[in-house]
Amino acid sequence: MAELKAQEKDLIYALDIGTRSIVGVVGRPVGDRLKVLDVEMAEHGKRAMMDGQIDDIRQVGALARTVTERLESRLGVHLERVSVAAAGRALRTQKGSFTLELPEEQSIDEEQISALEAGAVSAAEEELRSDGEIRRQMFLVGYTVAQYRLDNYPLSNLQYHTGRKVEADVVATFLPGEVVESLYAAMRNAGLQVSSMTLEPIAAMNAAIPAELRLLNLALVDIGAGTTDIALCRDGSVVGYTMATVAGDEITEAIMRSYLVDFKTAEEIKRCIGEADEPVRYRNILGLEERVTAADVVQAIQDPMDKLADAISKQILSVNSTAPSAVFLAGGGSKLAGLRERVAGKLEMDEKRVAIAGNNFALSVYSDNIELEKPEYATPLGIAISAGLGLLNDSYVVMLNGQSAKLFRNGVLTLRDILLMNGYSYADMVGRTGKNLNLTVDGKRVVLRGEPAVPAVLRVNDEEAPLTAVIHAGDHIRFIPASHGQCASSTLAELLGPDFYGQVLVNNIRVPMDTQLEQGDVVLTMRQTPPPAAEAPAEPAAPAAAVQPAPAPAAQPAPAPEPQPVPAQPDRPAARSGEVNFYLNGEPLALPVKDDGAPYYLMDLLEYSGIDFEHLDRTVKLEVNGVERGFQHALKERDSVSITLS
Repeated sequence: MAELKAQEKDLIYALDIGTRSIVGVVGRPVGDRLKVLDVEMAEHGKRAMMDGQIDDIRQVGALARTVTERLESRLGVHLERVSVAAAGRALRTQKGSFTLELPEEQSIDEEQISALEAGAVSAAEEELRSDGEIRRQMFLVGYTVAQYRLDNYPLSNLQYHTGRKVEADVVATFLPGEVVESLYAAMRNAGLQVSSMTLEPIAAMNAAIPAELRLLNLALVDIGAGTTDIALCRDGSVVGYTMATVAGDEITEAIMRSYLVDFKTAEEIKRCIGEADEPVRYRNILGLEERVTAADVVQAIQDPMDKLADAISKQILSVNSTAPSAVFLAGGGSKLAGLRERVAGKLEMDEKRVAIAGNNFALSVYSDNIELEKPEYATPLGIAISAGLGLLNDSYVVMLNGQSAKLFRNGVLTLRDILLMNGYSYADMVGRTGKNLNLTVDGKRVVLRGEPAVPAVLRVNDEEAPLTAVIHAGDHIRFIPASHGQCASSTLAELLGPDFYGQVLVNNIRVPMDTQLEQGDVVLTMRQTPPPAAEAPAEPAAPAAAVQPAPAPAAQPAPAPEPQPVPAQPDRPAARSGEVNFYLNGEPLALPVKDDGAPYYLMDLLEYSGIDFEHLDRTVKLEVNGVERGFQHALKERDSVSITLS
């Protein structure tokens, strides 16, 4: 066997891994079109795919290897890089919003817009996870900005505007991680390296509806065996994707039931619809030879075909609201006799505006010796077109931390796009400042700030790069996620400081000073004067014998009168020995006058209320003379105090 040449830089190899078969396309960009050099197709021996998703990785990998080897043999080229597409069945679409508060009013630049959009995409993913996708890694396929706002004012473009608060709403589309991982695993099993990935509905549209036609509101419907993928365009871009669970297999299963045949025989009968005038011969499961006409088969599949047309029309209307200007049917199921007319009827469109895809393939792709204008070629040709057109250098392989990055390539990719596509979030890119601790202390709002984040490391080809940097084929990205800042924390003692002396309530409960404060805590303090420090003992008097009388001076002023001794203080001096009288919850309460003459405060009466402040389950209501007061309200003689649970 002749030695195979290496795959050249501009040689594109695309694989369409479908439910029923695998199709390989090899081509090379020539001008603004892709020249197809060869096409190969092989059917799965048994069901290795379920509704467009890989079920048996080894079997799919083995069949992909078979297709690859046939192409290699005919072309004399060793194919090692491949472009693929993921089925649209598992797509998840979610809205997300994000707000950036800037430190001061400033002009909005591209980097801030990029961070804003990344935050909104991450918010969409978080919303998706909270809605039942927990623990599933999601890969970003693409997103559309629905609305920007600057200081609450809606804008279509933020760049160069000046403001302090910017917001973005996005609609993001994700694929579950297992869908992407199984596709990569099957390609590794086939000895191939994935150079780019797109979505099957996007790929099919790239073949059937070239960019120059997308100013019109058009729908592309790719009817496969397991799923029907739908993409819609308008005003120059793809505006939505959806899918229907009804597809070609439902038609095949109806034929199985009608004619008592196995799945493979039913597929052969289905292919003959509209292709032969002669009756189709087959053997049923009873071993009997039978014949059936195409007209009979069409009659047998009326119900499932009607369900298929109904599902297609409903999904188009769910995304587009109204019937589009035209509909293109692609995929093997598009050739079912009568389906085109039924879809037109369901959408209330002129039948001429629903067409079988293929007529526009020549705008993007051609071949010298292969007939390409077949609707079942929409996806494999679209994958090749997506990967090949506009490719200026080596296959679109990007290395992320030493591994090949997972890419859904649909136009220019920035560093931010690639990080989002590989499971990183906005917080990984810019870091998250630790959460603030918000408290209320004596009626005033107090905010303890969290620590700032440690920035991420972002380098492309060993040079620092912003999130907006455009990534090219062959680039090497080094990314170390940002480290989140520590959240603010404080104990009661740390909050009040070492000089505080008095009583404290946290959420109406007396707690020790080493209590760790929590978000939203309400702290009430009653500062008191600390007791005087104990005086040092006086120096002992010298023994009498040692005291020498001082000589009398010649002249001395009159001596000052001797201080009178102070009598010992009683527990309450007579002048303060009275009582202060209150009414507490309707009952008289007599308390002794405080030693320092200070007034009583509402806080002082808590212990006489009979309420267990250690185990509160309701709010404490405080009133003085019928007026609601705070803990630090000073009381007067004969005040009527009410301390109750509301």
